[in-house]
Amino acid sequence: MKSVSILGATGSIGDSTLAIMRRHPDKFNIHSLSAHKNTAKLIKLVEEFKPMHVVVTDESAYLTVKSAIKRTEIQVHSGADVLNEIVVDDEVDLVVAGIVGNAGMDSVLSAVQAGKTLLLANKESIVAAGALVMPLAQKTGARIVPLDSEHNAIYQCLGGTYQVGTHPKDVSSITLTASGGPFWNKSQSEFSMITPDQAVAHPKWDMGAKISVDSATLMNKGLEIIEAHWLFNMPNDEIKVVVHPQSIVHSMVNFLDGSVLAQMGCPDMQIPISHGLGLGERLSNDADFLDLIALGRLTFFEADMEKFTCLQLARDAMIAGGTAAAILNAANEVNVAAFLAGQIRFDQIGSYSAKILNQIAVVPVESLSQLKALDIEVRRKTLACINSVK
Repeated sequence: MKSVSILGATGSIGDSTLAIMRRHPDKFNIHSLSAHKNTAKLIKLVEEFKPMHVVVTDESAYLTVKSAIKRTEIQVHSGADVLNEIVVDDEVDLVVAGIVGNAGMDSVLSAVQAGKTLLLANKESIVAAGALVMPLAQKTGARIVPLDSEHNAIYQCLGGTYQVGTHPKDVSSITLTASGGPFWNKSQSEFSMITPDQAVAHPKWDMGAKISVDSATLMNKGLEIIEAHWLFNMPNDEIKVVVHPQSIVHSMVNFLDGSVLAQMGCPDMQIPISHGLGLGERLSNDADFLDLIALGRLTFFEADMEKFTCLQLARDAMIAGGTAAAILNAANEVNVAAFLAGQIRFDQIGSYSAKILNQIAVVPVESLSQLKALDIEVRRKTLACINSVK
């Protein structure tokens, strides 16, 4: 049996991971679960899976969970710093990194430093800190398995011997598919009127609010371009993007001989997560099987970089290198939160991010402490930018 630590257990990645584990109780046991504020859900999960450790990163939520869990064999911990200690425990075989945003970076680096097998759904740790994470993984022998549907699709197409972080043999390029979100065929003139409720209503995927907005602006795809650059050691001109509204082809690998391998499946995160958990073994899950006859057709369109400016911003940041991607990522997080709170318009998410990217000097990535200090600076300046136009 594999002992698994699930970071972000109450989020969508946690939901899918635990659903698969319910099907395979003979293959996995839960070493630890973490959550931020969703106390009611976390308490139910603890009662069901009985992990050795529970980490609650919000202090008030910790007190609620601590008082509710009566089992003395279950240790309840407070604070994000404890995550770094949990993931390096000798008893942990697999770490599922499902925390959204920069909050997940520390624990990802700790797991990689310890040489763990990391099932990675936290894209920000690679987007912002890829220059730290990937060389460290090569040094420690940590195995990184991407869980994002697009990167997992590429990983599957490259075969079982492929090592993340190396340029794949005989590959000319990779193609990431984008659903296009709910607005891919909407006129750009209507973007200023888009509401938060409309932006989080993704037509294909069931995701959290932040990721859903990123999908609607195509920033999510932009961040995935940067992530693919680090995970597969691919330059900008070898990473393509096409809009594929059905979300059935999750990505493609284009080989030197003209062959193209694609991974297909219904849009359900249990498919890439079960592949990651299986580590080469195919595990059953609750996802529907693909019925191509019922589907009828698959369509593909060119991504409109002028309309979806966030996609171009991400490419620009990747080409600039250094801390550019970290700046863009942090600014985007603040802008998305401001949009969801009704403080800025949908079309201002990209324009405010562009302003911040142009204001802050890009330098080489040197350390996590540097990135943390930069994150604080970017967030402060982004908030100031938002408040200056209210």
